[in-house]
Amino acid sequence: MRTLTIISVILFTSLFSGLSFSAGEIGLRDDIPDRYQVVPGDTLWGIASRFLKEPWRWPEIWQMNRGQIRNPHRIYPGDVIIIENTRYGKRLRMASEKGVVRLSPRIRAEESAMRAIPVIPAAKIEPFLNQPLVIEKGKLDRAPVILGASDDRVILSTGDKVYVGDLPADQGVIWQVFRNGKALTDPDYDNRILGYEAVYLGTVEITDFAAISTAKISRSVQEILKGDRLLPLSSARIDDYLPHAPDFPVTARIISVYGGVNEIGENMIVTLNQGSHDRIEPGHVLAVYRKNDIRSHEGKSVSLPDERIGLALVFRVFDTVSYALIMQSTQAIKVMDAVKTP
Repeated sequence: MRTLTIISVILFTSLFSGLSFSAGEIGLRDDIPDRYQVVPGDTLWGIASRFLKEPWRWPEIWQMNRGQIRNPHRIYPGDVIIIENTRYGKRLRMASEKGVVRLSPRIRAEESAMRAIPVIPAAKIEPFLNQPLVIEKGKLDRAPVILGASDDRVILSTGDKVYVGDLPADQGVIWQVFRNGKALTDPDYDNRILGYEAVYLGTVEITDFAAISTAKISRSVQEILKGDRLLPLSSARIDDYLPHAPDFPVTARIISVYGGVNEIGENMIVTLNQGSHDRIEPGHVLAVYRKNDIRSHEGKSVSLPDERIGLALVFRVFDTVSYALIMQSTQAIKVMDAVKTP
């Protein structure tokens, strides 16, 4: 069954139905291209960054026209955006084979809505949507346990048959394998423990439920060992995240980075020391700041103003921590750098 999708490219224009943007509001970049054709692999953030000085603010344009536009973030490969000069300034429009057409909501028949380009790189965050990531202390200790294999091998991997103890039969046949990771602590509150990282090892499929169940390892990303624990598979979901700044002051900190690297760049996943208890929500855009200190001519330490070095988009939130994707960075970001309302 084909899906009819309301399409609008209003998110890429600074003028729509007579609307314009004054100094200090959303504006076009000075170096925008005259023409751009959307290609597979593009993201809305990436396209907006070609035209807007602050690409994450494109949803604000939609908010001005929300009564007319039901879905502002669905455009497709092949769409062409051009720039033209008017007496009111530069204006973005959609181009067609018959000439220039005004930006407006359109209806397009699509075999699948999945052909629309995503807001952010979906492949970067998808593995983090169907994994617990953060668990409370002791949860894995109560989870079903891998007892081992029939040949008593120590290291297990893809294709191996394993035996599992304490496995319930009412939570599906696909389970994920985890091991306790490091504690996540809050440096701003006496290093209190916010939770524990769950290290994802792989996935198993249960082939027989019994007092001691039988399973096959269908995927392993790290070595799986006796004693590793199972948690039921969560439903993965890619959201159309609506980027927006928090409407309240946020001062949080990067406390961890996925992969354990020392320096953090674009498209990397970081953990923040605030979550839903602090009103953080998916879609929040936060500016990353670096605190700089120098030695004065007298040898004293002098704190300089914080320097903005990047942007992060929150995509998954737990009670006390949240996960964000680094969207922009002007220099290497590090653990303990601050994130604030932009």
